[in-house]
Formats: sequence, C-alpha cells, structure tokens
Amino acid sequence: MESFPVRMVRSSRRRADLFARAYRRVAPGVLRVSVGVLYLWFGLPKFFSGASPAEDLATRCMSLMTFDAVPPGVSRFLLALMEVSIGFGLVTGVLLRLTLAVFFVHMTGVFATLVLLPNDVWAHGVPPVPTLEGQYILKNLVLIAACLTVATRERNVPGAEAEAGSGPGTGTGPVRLRTVPSPRLRSRRPRRSSVGRADAVPSRFAGSPSVAAAREPQ
Repeated sequence: MESFPVRMVRSSRRRADLFARAYRRVAPGVLRVSVGVLYLWFGLPKFFSGASPAEDLATRCMSLMTFDAVPPGVSRFLLALMEVSIGFGLVTGVLLRLTLAVFFVHMTGVFATLVLLPNDVWAHGVPPVPTLEGQYILKNLVLIAACLTVATRERNVPGAEAEAGSGPGTGTGPVRLRTVPSPRLRSRRPRRSSVGRADAVPSRFAGSPSVAAAREPQ
C-alpha cells in the first residue's frame, strides 16, 4: 500500500499533466485574446485628451517620426484608432493576419521611442536603466513574444502539429518513421541461387558412399 503523501503527489502530477495537455491546445488563443484586451484597454483612453498617461510621450514620438507634419491631436486619434483596431482584431480573430502585420508595425514605432526620446525613457539619458516610461515600453517585449506565437500558429506550417505534440507533457513521444526501400532498390539486391544447394554438403559427409553416389551423373 502506498502512503497518503505518495498518492497525493501522483494525483497532483496526473492533474497537472491533464491541465498541460488541455491548455496546450488553447494557449495560442489565450495569448491572442489577452494581448487584444490589453490593446483595447490602453487604446480606448487615447480617444479622450488627457485620459492616457502615455499620450504625451506617444504624440511627441509621432511628431518626431512625421517631422511635425501631423498635429498632436490628430496623431493621438490615429494612435487610438490603430490600437483599438489591433485589439478588436486580436480578440475576435477577424482579419488576423492583417491585424498581426499592423501590430508589428505599431511595435516598431513604439520601440523607436527608445532612440528618439532617450531623455524620457532612460535614466540619465543613456541605457540600460529605464525610467517609468521606459519600463512601459520595454514590457512590450512580452507582447511581441505572444504575437509571434500566434503568428507562427496562424501560418499552419506542415509538420508543426506533430512536432508540438512530441514534446514533454503531451504523453506522446517523437514519431519515428521506418524507412522502406523502394522496389527498384530491392530488385537490385543479389538473390541466392538455388543451383548448387544440393552440393553444399558438410565436409564430414563428403566422403560417404551415399553422397558420392548422389553426385555421380545418372
């Protein structure tokens, strides 16, 4: 009989394996919806002046990138529209590939702030210690990693499902295929000739009268 702690440990492991298998199937969807909710949450306040704490930093960066061609009020509205559109596309999955493309374009502009406004995002104006605004930008690395996972899943690469299912915790090992030679190669293999098999007599019987009589021509 197993002790109670051992049974509890084994039961916990089984439950953890079941949860891992179930979550592995829905993980890309969870990542996609989570990032979409964040984009909606951060994008909606930008429609209203002064409602977003990142409004000033974002509009100043936009002004530098457009050489002051876009007024701050217009750039704020455009940023809000872009972020809300990304959030809606990620949450619903509508036009997902286009949404992911716009997401990565937006991330390029976000990280351009680290170069265009160094005094605002780095302590003493130089890396590697970020300010509060810099931390707000650097945390987007997690969002990029999440959307990369969603994008690679969206590509439907042949064989990706089999490789994903062979990892630890899935209950299945790597699939091993047995190589079968083609008929052409098999036809080239030398075959044993049936001629002379009767003559292959062990040496200890070679001198017996019966064997010698069998070898004499009729």
